[in-house]
Amino acid sequence: MAVQNQKKLQGMMRSVIGGGAATAMFIAAFMGTASAQDSRVVSSERYIPTIWIDPDGCEHWAMDDGAEGYMDARRRRDGSAVCHRSEICGLVPTDQLFATDKYYVSAGGRESLRRFFTEANAVAFLIYGHTDSRASDEYNMVLSMNRANAVASVAREVGARVVDVRGFGERSPRASNSTADGMQQNRRVEIYCLR
Repeated sequence: MAVQNQKKLQGMMRSVIGGGAATAMFIAAFMGTASAQDSRVVSSERYIPTIWIDPDGCEHWAMDDGAEGYMDARRRRDGSAVCHRSEICGLVPTDQLFATDKYYVSAGGRESLRRFFTEANAVAFLIYGHTDSRASDEYNMVLSMNRANAVASVAREVGARVVDVRGFGERSPRASNSTADGMQQNRRVEIYCLR
């Protein structure tokens, strides 16, 4: 009985060793094919991802191999850009500049803005328009962009460099839109100064 058990054990060992040898041969063949493929990879096509910050302080995803590259704005989940800004140097309540639902700057407002842009002592400006929530989101986005562009055109008239102009509609409120005072605070144009 002991001899029979010994023969069974030897047979099992041979099959395990044989299977292991077959597996080793398969791996060696596969590695040979993979190494042949690796020799065809061009080393200059290696992209290195990084984050680039432009002059207005906003981040961009960038990939570059030295010959060509790709860049796209880095954004939060809500779609707003990831930017590093130090201060708002001008906050203009739009009720002082624009009639209700309008985006033409009044004559007095133009003069006030001209004075501001010439005396602000900034290298460049970022101009962002905002509204309250009384109209539809689509309407407010267009209105806030038109108001921001109107303020930016005054800045350009006096030779100020405008880096970015955007309209955020009702999406970035300063106060609650449930009160008249809160809605008035939300109707604004923010001017960021880059120094």
